[in-house]
Amino acid sequence: MASAAMAASSRTFLRPHRLLHLPDPRRRRFSATAADSANAVATTVRRSVVDVLRERGLVEATTSESLGSSAAGEQQQLKAYCGFDPTAESLHLGNLIGLVALSWFRRCGHTAVALVGGATGRVGDPSGKSAERPELDLAAVIANSDAIKSLIAQILGRASEPSHHAQSGKNAILDKNEHSLSSLGLGLSDNLGNVGGNMGSFVILDNYDWWKDITLLDFLKEVGKFARVGTMIAKESVKKRLNSEEGMSYTEFTYQLLQGYDFLYMFKNMGVSVQIGGSDQWGNITAGTDLIRRILQVEGAHGLTFPLLLKSDGTKFGKTEDGAIWLSSKMLSPYKFYQYFYSVPDVDVVRFMKILTFVSLDEIQELEELMKKPGYVPNTVQRRLAEEVTRFVHGKEGLEEALKATEALRPGAQTELDSQTIEGIADDVPSCSLPYDQVLKSPLVDLATSTGLIASKSAVRRLIKQGGLYLNNVKIDSEDKLIEERDIVDGKVLLLSAGKKNKMVVRIS
Repeated sequence: MASAAMAASSRTFLRPHRLLHLPDPRRRRFSATAADSANAVATTVRRSVVDVLRERGLVEATTSESLGSSAAGEQQQLKAYCGFDPTAESLHLGNLIGLVALSWFRRCGHTAVALVGGATGRVGDPSGKSAERPELDLAAVIANSDAIKSLIAQILGRASEPSHHAQSGKNAILDKNEHSLSSLGLGLSDNLGNVGGNMGSFVILDNYDWWKDITLLDFLKEVGKFARVGTMIAKESVKKRLNSEEGMSYTEFTYQLLQGYDFLYMFKNMGVSVQIGGSDQWGNITAGTDLIRRILQVEGAHGLTFPLLLKSDGTKFGKTEDGAIWLSSKMLSPYKFYQYFYSVPDVDVVRFMKILTFVSLDEIQELEELMKKPGYVPNTVQRRLAEEVTRFVHGKEGLEEALKATEALRPGAQTELDSQTIEGIADDVPSCSLPYDQVLKSPLVDLATSTGLIASKSAVRRLIKQGGLYLNNVKIDSEDKLIEERDIVDGKVLLLSAGKKNKMVVRIS
């Protein structure tokens, strides 16, 4: 039986709060288009989501082998959550697997819950870190949280779903000052429930909504007393830091309890029974399942981890010399995002197709066989990977923008360039600004060196002889080429290319 402390915990700690959510889909009509879409995923619904994830290489470990299936072999209706701390203005490529996994839960008829760490982001998760994260000020945490909520809504809202479910980014979330669940006349379980028995819904929460009213004394009394220090120290993420020169602060040490309590709160109030995360989150996830067993004295909470996104050489996929590969178009253009996936090595491309896309395994196998055949056009599978992932993250419009820029900026392409297309990649390639009179009638050999595209005039002349210098994608055959008025695109910019990859955008002031 539950103790008095547990009852107090339910009153003080586990009371419902406002949350970010989709409008109740049952208030809209189920159109013929929606029915067609639901039928299209019906075969997926009958399968265990864990089986689907495991086949695609998206399962590292689970807390229960029975997760996703009942004793009778029928599919359980699950509510699964993945957490995202607002450590930056955007999520990055490492977070993408979490969004893909949540989408698979939805595609298998379950409810996906994205939890933004407006509270835990102020502490910083020590998992996988060799030193304590830099502290963010309150304004940055709030701004980052808002940006990430919008980004998640856009990405998850683009999933192939019944039309009565689709929402644009802004409308997919309700601001905390707008309607609460009580004003809709719905309980939490109703709002989080599956729709139509096919495509599941998704919800966006912020853990600051419940942490803001909890005091340290309350937390120590109601949660801390159930945590075993020996178990906490035994977590791999803790052991590594304790044995390091940097050590570990008490603040970081308690992080696993904060994340564990998030799971406890949602399990009790919303029926969220599954937490998913990267393999480095295993300790934090099991901290949550352990708290649920100890405080609520019930079973039924499960954890699932997926592998970290690594290349075949063991290094992180998503890290470049320029930094992280961001998911927000404000921090990385769809063009550069697309190009990153287009450049994936052959040895990794099939595995990434399974992990990061929703292309059927049969089709992926066909693409893998195609790569082995004579006459295979290099990067054909990479192109498919880049298209699928870019569409998922940036939508149809973002993919079209990336494809347009890719084709237009290919040296020798017949597509006529405009200033908007060139400016669209200016943040992704080197650029400079020069006065109009300094550019007009200037020898191209001089311009290529003065802008820093090529180191010396002799190197420019050699490149011209080799057919590798381009002005606005047009191959230059003469060393005597002068910049003419018609060469300045829309009177604003020039695009210089040395070979296929090295480019320079010259803005004309």
